[in-house]
Amino acid sequence: MRVIGGIARGRKLKTRKGWETRPTGDRVKESLFNILQPLLPGAFMLDIFAGTGNIGIEALSRGAEKCVFIEKNHQCVKIITENLALCGFTRSGEVIHSDAVPALLVLGRKLCKFDLIFLDPPYHGTLLVPVLAAIYDNALLAEEGIVVVEHHVDAEDWWQPTQWQPSRKKKYGDTAITFLTPAN
Repeated sequence: MRVIGGIARGRKLKTRKGWETRPTGDRVKESLFNILQPLLPGAFMLDIFAGTGNIGIEALSRGAEKCVFIEKNHQCVKIITENLALCGFTRSGEVIHSDAVPALLVLGRKLCKFDLIFLDPPYHGTLLVPVLAAIYDNALLAEEGIVVVEHHVDAEDWWQPTQWQPSRKKKYGDTAITFLTPAN
């Protein structure tokens, strides 16, 4: 796995051994960042279920000002920290070692606002509904911000239509990327 664009382009990122993490592939990542590129310069980003930090580090490489990474796995937190140092983004990255919902509650109490929020939870899990509700309830998305969710292409009914509306969806084999904006 490597950074595919921006100032850290070509840097190889450390990964976790085994099948517990599922890094976003280069094809999906390249397509995603082609869409997101106009939003990145100076953006504040939140990468939830960050894994190795692959997506947030790519955003930093392409001009995001700051990225907060939320990851509950201790080994992945260590890898994200090492990858930030490897790419020279130690000052622009913050890693929170926690489950997603409690971390989002803390960020909400701090009145944090993010221009871009990326979620890549384990496929076929039940984490999207409570995490999206916590993002919405804590008003973590900045005005004109966007939530991007990577999920299995067959996943349905994982957002609340009273809170979120899909604005775009792209499919890549078994993977789908859905872009959400607040419903009101």
